[in-house]
Amino acid sequence: MRCPLLRLIISCLILCLFSLSCNRSQPRNVNKDGVYIKNENGKYSLYRNGEPFFIKGASGFTNLKRLNEAGGNTIRVWDTLNLGSILDSAQAHHLAVIAGLPMPPSESIDDFYKTSKASAHVSKIAGIVNRFKHHPALLSWCVGNELAFPYKPKYNQFYTIFNAVVNMIHQDDPQHPVTTTIMSFQKKNIVNIKLRTKIDFISFNIFGSIQTLNEDLQKFNWFWDGPFLITEWGIEGPWTADSQNAWGAYIENTSTKKAEQYLSTYEKYMPVNNSRFLGSMVFYWGQKQELTPTWFSMFDENGAETEAVQVMHYIWTGQKAPKKAPVLKYMLVDGKGARDNILFKPGITINSKVYIEDPDTTGLTFKWEIFAEDWFKPNGAFNQKKPKEIKNLIIGQSGPDLKFKVPATEGPYRLLVYVYDQKGSFATSNTPFYVLKNP
Repeated sequence: MRCPLLRLIISCLILCLFSLSCNRSQPRNVNKDGVYIKNENGKYSLYRNGEPFFIKGASGFTNLKRLNEAGGNTIRVWDTLNLGSILDSAQAHHLAVIAGLPMPPSESIDDFYKTSKASAHVSKIAGIVNRFKHHPALLSWCVGNELAFPYKPKYNQFYTIFNAVVNMIHQDDPQHPVTTTIMSFQKKNIVNIKLRTKIDFISFNIFGSIQTLNEDLQKFNWFWDGPFLITEWGIEGPWTADSQNAWGAYIENTSTKKAEQYLSTYEKYMPVNNSRFLGSMVFYWGQKQELTPTWFSMFDENGAETEAVQVMHYIWTGQKAPKKAPVLKYMLVDGKGARDNILFKPGITINSKVYIEDPDTTGLTFKWEIFAEDWFKPNGAFNQKKPKEIKNLIIGQSGPDLKFKVPATEGPYRLLVYVYDQKGSFATSNTPFYVLKNP
């Protein structure tokens, strides 16, 4: 008797939840003078200024002139730091902005969501929303980044506060839709977002698992068939085990290889033909430290661009970019590659060479740097502060060839090279090595 009764109870609960979800999936009343999502015969479209607006965007807030030149139309920022100046700069470059409103993780239920901090945070966000809601560059609000949306009743207060923010935005700023980002396509999060929140569309931060996104969307559209945006996509990050060497150092591809991956990922896996797809935002439009200074960076600190920027120019416009970054094939350190578990004794002299597709390197500038390996991961995330370069190790260099002295201290290191042309483009490669007194 217990099993049939249990199945009956579960079935009733599912029906109740499904009924609730159906009620909640009805389009909310929107101000057609602002930004809104329209469902036309099963196809969702974002409208801005009365016209369909397909997002061709990037995560980041620098190099906006180049983004506009490349055919991009939107940027996404994760928080409200300097939001006013970012909105102004975006407007000056004819770009829209998805503005992030940070929320603590749902796991902070006891030390945040059940305390007076939560209501104060809602009030703070309300002030920000009402301050910037009339800015012409604003496209959408994003509540939280990669939050988890749990099932358990103990998280009810998280949903209360999250929905307080969403409802406040819908009331105070009906001209701009609300989203939240989740990491990859996770059914649990999607279920709870649909059943327990009133956001207008879901956004995905998705990297390697974009390869199954089309299939995931198709298989789960019986439950959730709403509009979605991809707010982060790009090359795979330094978190896959197969990209590590013997001591756990991650192997980074050359910028040339990464550019190929951006193009192939978009052409093979981006759900451009899905009727619910609102657009995508490449990661990362700028320079950032994440394990290395170059892993995700599409630019350097001074605005020089990698080939990945030129790939996005082609994706967004259908035309090749007016310039082409140097094509870098690979680097060898003492005749060995990055996957060869390179070990050196302290203080010895080593030769390194970077190989360029065009053997004529006239007009190219080679910049070499040596860093201690960045293994520090506070809270499970890679340090975003660039490691200090170790000076006085370069003995001599000539074009693509380098002679350097191995550091005196034992431990893991990384040799990086930046290859600049005279047109504002560059290519990168790096190789990890380990220093041991007795290798």
